[in-house]
Amino acid sequence: MDNSNIPSLGPQSQLRPPSSSSSSQLNLPPTMSKPTLPLQPKTPNRHVDLMSSLNYHPSPSRAIYSDRFIPSRSGSNFALFDLSPTTNSSSEESNNAYTTLLKTALFGPDSVVGPPGTPDKAVGLNGKNLHLSPPTRNIFRYKTETRQSLQSLSPFGFDDQLPGVSHSPVKTPRKVPRSPYKVLDAPALQDDFYLNLVDWSSHNVLSVGLGNCVYLWHASSSKVVKLCDLGIDDSVCSVGWAQRGTHLAVGTSNGKLQIWDASCCKRVRTMDGHRLRVGALAWSSSLLSSGSRDKSILQRDVRAQEDFVSKLSGHKSEVCGLKWSYDNRELASGGNDNRLFVWTQHSTQPVLKYCAHTAAVKAIAWSPHLHGLLASGGGTADRCIRFWNTTTNSQLSCMDTGSQVCNLVWSKNVNELVSTHGYSQNQIIVWRYPTMSKLATLTGHTYRVLYLAISPDGQTIVTGAGDETLRFWNVFPSPKSQNTESEIGASSLGRTQIR
Repeated sequence: MDNSNIPSLGPQSQLRPPSSSSSSQLNLPPTMSKPTLPLQPKTPNRHVDLMSSLNYHPSPSRAIYSDRFIPSRSGSNFALFDLSPTTNSSSEESNNAYTTLLKTALFGPDSVVGPPGTPDKAVGLNGKNLHLSPPTRNIFRYKTETRQSLQSLSPFGFDDQLPGVSHSPVKTPRKVPRSPYKVLDAPALQDDFYLNLVDWSSHNVLSVGLGNCVYLWHASSSKVVKLCDLGIDDSVCSVGWAQRGTHLAVGTSNGKLQIWDASCCKRVRTMDGHRLRVGALAWSSSLLSSGSRDKSILQRDVRAQEDFVSKLSGHKSEVCGLKWSYDNRELASGGNDNRLFVWTQHSTQPVLKYCAHTAAVKAIAWSPHLHGLLASGGGTADRCIRFWNTTTNSQLSCMDTGSQVCNLVWSKNVNELVSTHGYSQNQIIVWRYPTMSKLATLTGHTYRVLYLAISPDGQTIVTGAGDETLRFWNVFPSPKSQNTESEIGASSLGRTQIR
């Protein structure tokens, strides 16, 4: 390059040779020698002399520009005329990602991502106008725009959630152990969809019907006790603990209902009334409801001398599901007629009838968090979990699970529920309500997971299947801390036998 063509940066009068402290400020081509371009004028400058005497050096972060206007490729708008300059691919991807994120933060997720350029004015989330630089129609830019953080660009700070942008760390989903912490062998556990052979008491004792016998497993000590033997002519079809105390109801294949005091392994009472097997039981204080294959539901007051105080008629097939609401005001029943009914304490006909299921309704669960919220699950031909508002008599939502729904239970600690399934996947699913997003899918049973009960602390569930095993899973957090292990979970691991 010819040095004579380079314009001078100082006056055309006499120039003094530059000092070493000021020559470093020039942005010169490598072919130009530094002494030929003095900077200091002949007339002394007190301010310059003062800075020189103090050994002043400019900040390296301050940009110094000459009169040679060299376009900045990183800031130029080549896309305006469909130009595709050759750039570093990684740098281009980084710039595009930054532009996309910034546009999303300022204008929402629906904003069109295009070449750099912003509207004259935008409105922030706080309602105030956000003044931005006007768009440009120039191809070249001579200064790269400063890349600021989202926090400095945002007029509303990090307290407000922007659409499409997460300012705070995303909360890690709660981890549910994928394996059972304990497995019990349960010989002769029947593979019958219409029976209810497992229940967990408020005193932390698990009752299981195996063949014609009932066994008790004490969770605190892992001790197994044989409660009763019905004989070779009868078999256990259902078990159900009273809400408080140690009384256990046992439904039999002969249509009888027995009440046992588990504290002393003594039978207290035998009740008649049903003509066929009793496959479903539900307690409400001193009132015991029993559902049978004879299509009827009997209401029994264990304090009265009569075997039952009322008979509920409405189902056209076997009653296989019974659950009282937490306030003991409503009874939900499901049957092999694909019907879900709701009764009150004094009604003999259903006050609500739901006919949306297309298969037997055994899985029933009332929400402990919201009054009148009822969940129900259908069999193989239905596969759906449906949610009902019994206060307004309306269906809220429906979730197709892809498998036969055998049981449902709601967590009392968090707004989640568990479903167990049969054909064709035999899985256990933990759901978050109301989004019905899956927290975990648990597998291990090789037969339909027909039986389900929850521990009194609300953290552990036990599942039973036709593979003659009972599996214990820690699926729910404690009320106080999600990381606290349950008392049951602290028991010994491994596989043992329940009888």
